[in-house]
Amino acid sequence: MTHAMLKGSNVPLEATTVRAVLRWSPGQGVPDVDASALLLGLDDRVRSDEDFVFYNQPRHPSGKVWRLGKKRVAEGLTDTIQTDLVGVESGVGRILLVASADGVTFDRVRALRILLYDAQAADGEALAYFDIKPETGRETALICGELYRRGDGWKFRALGEGYSNGLKGLATDFGISVDESEAAEEPQPAETPRQSPAPDTRATPTPSTAQPPSRQQVQPEAPTQPHVPAAAPPAPPETSRPLPPEQPAGVPAQPGYGYPPQQSAAAQPAYGYPQPAAQPAYGYPQSPPATAAAQPAYGFPPAPAPLDPDFRLPPQGPQFVGR
Repeated sequence: MTHAMLKGSNVPLEATTVRAVLRWSPGQGVPDVDASALLLGLDDRVRSDEDFVFYNQPRHPSGKVWRLGKKRVAEGLTDTIQTDLVGVESGVGRILLVASADGVTFDRVRALRILLYDAQAADGEALAYFDIKPETGRETALICGELYRRGDGWKFRALGEGYSNGLKGLATDFGISVDESEAAEEPQPAETPRQSPAPDTRATPTPSTAQPPSRQQVQPEAPTQPHVPAAAPPAPPETSRPLPPEQPAGVPAQPGYGYPPQQSAAAQPAYGYPQPAAQPAYGYPQSPPATAAAQPAYGFPPAPAPLDPDFRLPPQGPQFVGR
């Protein structure tokens, strides 16, 4: 039968090995919770720092109290402390079961519960459970409950006592010594490399390479192509190529056979002036050259050329006679 416990209530334990399970619901902004245990002597203080079982020291030197670690179950996340009550040293009067959240308050932890199981039972049913409600919500460490001696047996009491200064403040209250010098010396190794000038000296470039090229220095680099022809082999001289024989100066180019010679652009008269007489086609009688006086005015048809009085038709064949 599972006992639902209220704050301050207790229940006797018949199990010889007890598993205390802290369980909470994960979510956005929910901190991670760690379980730990403090073994207190008869004077309600630890006998040494070894009586503190937590994530950096997960097992007591006696081997009777140890941290099993975290798991994800259907109901949420868990962290577990297991204790062999029969083997606990007689100098230990009670064992505190603690939950802590590093730097985050417990008002952001949802559905925090501690459950006690008989580690040797096969059914897996919880012996008791206690729903932990922070008193102020600003606690960063909570004593969820305690295992304590009563005669020859053990009992469990639900507590829910909070600490606003975290696991460090809770452990200090029960006699755990915290070395403040270690925390003060932690930043020193990180500062030492910055004080050493050796890496800066090796990494410092010389003035010739440290200055990036300016825009005025970069622009003249573009016209580096004119130097390429000087390094390339010279082109063969023009005289090495066979050229066609040049015509003597003053000899006009000969036109194609049967076509009138072409006039150059320099020989063309200006617009509105008389045109020079064109050469007749090959095989046709040439008309007498026209003089400047024979040229008609601009815009009028030219006068017909005079007929040759000595012109005679060539002899005609018989097929043209009498027609």
